[in-house]
Amino acid sequence: MTTPRTGAEELGDPELSATQVAEPGAVTIVVPTYNESGNIRELLRRLTDSVPSRLPCEVLFVDDSTDDTPDVIRSAAQDCPFPVGVLHRDTPDGGLGGAVVEGMRRAGSDWIVVMDADLQHPPALVPDLVAAGERAGADLVVASRYIRGGSREGLAGGYRIAVSRGATWLTKALFPRRLRGISDPMSGFFAIRRSVVTADALKPLGYKILLELAVRCRPETVTEVPFVFQDRFAGESKSTAKEGMRFLGHLTGLRTASAMARMVAFGLIGLTGFVPNLLALHLLTGAGMHYLPAEIVANQFGVAWNFLLIEMLLFRDRRRHRHWADRAGRFALLANADLLLRIPLIALFVSWLDMAVLPATALALLTTFVVRFAATEALVYLPRGKSAPRAARQDMRVTSS
Repeated sequence: MTTPRTGAEELGDPELSATQVAEPGAVTIVVPTYNESGNIRELLRRLTDSVPSRLPCEVLFVDDSTDDTPDVIRSAAQDCPFPVGVLHRDTPDGGLGGAVVEGMRRAGSDWIVVMDADLQHPPALVPDLVAAGERAGADLVVASRYIRGGSREGLAGGYRIAVSRGATWLTKALFPRRLRGISDPMSGFFAIRRSVVTADALKPLGYKILLELAVRCRPETVTEVPFVFQDRFAGESKSTAKEGMRFLGHLTGLRTASAMARMVAFGLIGLTGFVPNLLALHLLTGAGMHYLPAEIVANQFGVAWNFLLIEMLLFRDRRRHRHWADRAGRFALLANADLLLRIPLIALFVSWLDMAVLPATALALLTTFVVRFAATEALVYLPRGKSAPRAARQDMRVTSS
């Protein structure tokens, strides 16, 4: 059997590690881990029972752990009949999704299977995912909880079930074309052809990597295999409120990838700024301030509100380009300049184009909005230059079984 080289530390049978090119249909199983030491031995045992007799494979753990998970992987790998690699990242860029992308970059097989280490994804299904893809000529095979034969019974509690269903509905509503044929876009268990993956185009944030792959890599043919979501074998769930917020930010980033979508989102965020603006104006004039200075002061509340939402939702991936104080100052300057530009524009439209005041005002609002969006993107959130990727810790030593 021939298996791919990953560049990570390879463990297990040395005869299987001394390889060249992956056989057609061979699979690299990418498993992202964060403090999963209690699950590693059982996961490898079940993979050993399920996979080797049916499919040439290797397992690559991409590890962000702060416990002894890498050491447990090295020890457990000695009993495996297939190569097991471990790649420990010093900086967990992109979270679990970033770990998966790093594993995909190093995979050399025709197929890449992504699964969690906690055994909620049944290892016995790995050969079925690849076989389904080969039969259907598919680029992506999703293990789904929401088709006939599937179940989410391993999701503990009504709250997690409601969140899962709500997130599924939201993603399918936002990406109806890209997610056509995917009933479970929140699944973390899937197989994808390596030829479909464009790792440099991926910008993972958090743990929902399937959504990222479906939207950015656009696999042409998708099929699904039902699976029953299992109870966690050991350890605690990594699903937290913080991860939920990262997921919402990720959704926004994906949905606003095009300039037109960003401009629409920019406008919607701007509309919400009227609420703190008008509330502040009401309080200031009620306290006795003249309405003209009150207008100027109240406008700053709307500017601050818009800046916070734009920072969190719209330009999250560009915030490192400048210091936050620099971004805030530039944004405020542009937002207030909008007021100064609007009045001369209205006068220009009325006097030169002989427009009535109302349509002139509407046209001036539209013009200044487009100019402010373009200026904000160009002067406040310039795209960051590509930085050299941080090196992950690797050990090329081979341990015999």
